[in-house]
Amino acid sequence: MGYDTLQACIRDLEAAGRLVRLDVEVDPYLEAGVIQRRVYQAGGPALLFTRVKGCHFPMLGNLFGTLDRARYIFRDTLPALEKLVRLKVDPSDALRAPWKYLGLVRTLWNARPKYVANGPILAKSCALSDLPNQVSWPRDGGAFVTLPQVYSENPVKSGPNNWMNSNLGMYRVQFSGGQYAPDREAGLHYQIHRGIGVHHAVALQRGLPLRVNVFIGGPPAMTLAAVMPLPEGMPELSFAGILGGQRLELVRSANGLPMPAQADFCISGVVNGARTLPEGPFGDHLGYYSLEHDFPVLTVDRVYHRPDAVWPFTTVGRPPQEDTTFGALIHDLTGEAIPTVLPGVRAVHAVDAAGVHPLLLALGSERYVPYDSERAPRELLTQANAILGQGQLSLAKYLFIVDQADDSPDIHDIAAFFRHVLERVDWTRDLHFQTRTTVDTLDYSGLGLNQGSKVVIAAAGPPRRTLPTSFPSDLRLPGGFGSPQVCAPNVLAGILVIQGPACTRARHAQDPAMTELCRELHAAKQLMDWPLIIVADDSAFVARTLNNFLWTTFTRSDPARDIYGVGETMTCKHWGCNGPLVIDARAKPHHAPALEPDTEVGKRVDLLAAKGGPLEGLW
Repeated sequence: MGYDTLQACIRDLEAAGRLVRLDVEVDPYLEAGVIQRRVYQAGGPALLFTRVKGCHFPMLGNLFGTLDRARYIFRDTLPALEKLVRLKVDPSDALRAPWKYLGLVRTLWNARPKYVANGPILAKSCALSDLPNQVSWPRDGGAFVTLPQVYSENPVKSGPNNWMNSNLGMYRVQFSGGQYAPDREAGLHYQIHRGIGVHHAVALQRGLPLRVNVFIGGPPAMTLAAVMPLPEGMPELSFAGILGGQRLELVRSANGLPMPAQADFCISGVVNGARTLPEGPFGDHLGYYSLEHDFPVLTVDRVYHRPDAVWPFTTVGRPPQEDTTFGALIHDLTGEAIPTVLPGVRAVHAVDAAGVHPLLLALGSERYVPYDSERAPRELLTQANAILGQGQLSLAKYLFIVDQADDSPDIHDIAAFFRHVLERVDWTRDLHFQTRTTVDTLDYSGLGLNQGSKVVIAAAGPPRRTLPTSFPSDLRLPGGFGSPQVCAPNVLAGILVIQGPACTRARHAQDPAMTELCRELHAAKQLMDWPLIIVADDSAFVARTLNNFLWTTFTRSDPARDIYGVGETMTCKHWGCNGPLVIDARAKPHHAPALEPDTEVGKRVDLLAAKGGPLEGLW
């Protein structure tokens, strides 16, 4: 049986030695975030901060800090979920081994929430300013709910079963700073292709207010449900009941929407029309600040909380962070079902180290012309289009797809996957661009907010080249370019990183200096055996590790503007190149700044972690 409250989870983790109670006073402004990030990086325990400066609510950090702990939290219910996924993948398995599925009737019964007359969440209320003023990064525009469960319903439907037309998502909710009326307003930052956007669109079309509840805490299953990519028609509340091992109890809030009876907090209010206010800036999961932009405003009617409420929090920043665990757990649960959703596609991996949405790797099936003597991507392109038309996968910027039949590597072995692609790719044929489309709201590499381009790189057939691992000692590069480095030589091959001059080009243009670099390399016939060249501000940093390469290359480039080629070709509007592909991964003037911690706060935390200090041994 799962946990019905966050408090039950805390008690169990502490008894099992998986949670540490910190009774020293901790400042929610920057300090708590530094501690949480360091403990996460060390693979440490969950953290209960019992003395929060300026606030009487305790804070819980790093709850999902390791995949092992997340699996422990849901240990009683994950097997049933895995059986449900197996049934979707292969329904006939129930005929072959019916005894394995006897318990699923009870599991499915838990998918239906139930209304109750009362619950702890109704016991108390407070002001927004009473909540922990948790700020993670020095330039953040205020405090926001870092683990929100934002609930909305279709506004034109009503009745006790309208939860079936609901959406529960994790959207940033800023409740201090900016131009928001103190204790009355909060920013609601929802990105494109999110379920709440559908509800808001209906409300605007009909001239109706959009009622919204923001749950914080409660049964841990609610947090995972808010980030779960569920199929159309399955409400997140149902998933929370299945994962929690019991029917979710609901009560009514002031705005008429339900809220979990066992939630720790609920911010209840209404979004009126299309009114917006500037929200942000905030550190984001790409490792940069998402800048200030106009987003909808939540007018707050009431903030509910239970008597023993605990405020769960995390840090959003350059991956890996705690939300990396969500991605790993989601893949474990749903990865096997990918072929049932995307026929021919065997696996998809959203690369966390690259910020998730910027880079997808995929294994497909090339079966269109099996008798052809020359293998080339054909069906792979059909499958790539299907991937880019599927839910949040549609926000991907770079999609690398290969044929599973070509002795393909484990899709989670990123270095091996890149070696496999670079051995086979034909740059005159295998690049497929979408030049003006939508990208992740947090990605600033493109034309503007939510605007950018995509590229599919599809490779099939036997290897066509041996990947180089060294470059000529007498290599000469054009003025302004230098410091060549072999990228991550212990794990990669065929990727060279060159340091370039600071980029000053306009957002909507390509850089003449990059064009000249490619022209001179082609004229001198230099580096023609290298399939991929990265130009960066700091070549040593990018080349040092696989993760540095992934993060810099795919968060700082837009395919249509930042891909160049040595010996470029254009045939019937299809662009390619005879020599190396060159990606400009320098920071551009329009990019958001990278996240940097506050050094003074870091020193203060160092003292707490010193020998004899309250944080000794946590990292």
